[in-house]
Amino acid sequence: MKDARKPHRDLFPGALEMMILQTLRRGPLHGYAIAQQIITASDDTLRVEEGSLYPALQRMLKIGLVDARWGVSTNNRRVRLYTLTRTGSKHLEHEVSRLEQMLSGITRVLALART
Repeated sequence: MKDARKPHRDLFPGALEMMILQTLRRGPLHGYAIAQQIITASDDTLRVEEGSLYPALQRMLKIGLVDARWGVSTNNRRVRLYTLTRTGSKHLEHEVSRLEQMLSGITRVLALART
């Protein structure tokens, strides 16, 4: 049984990928840093689990939305740094546009209940 006090945090399909790509627009990051940026940007509303993050990064690597190279973290540890590709940037723009259209439609439907 779910704890009623905890907010429901499931994401719609594609949301995680959009957030990862948007986060990488600022520059190369390793997986843990991506997850932390999402937590910070969402005011701790969204948490990305490793079990979701790394498979998503692998899928995006495979289809060319992100690139990866080995680097060193601020803690002097070897990390895989992910970078947004040109294809990833175009994909993000397209998906954000689709999301905005969908949200606009939902907003119009919800407004019907107020009239």
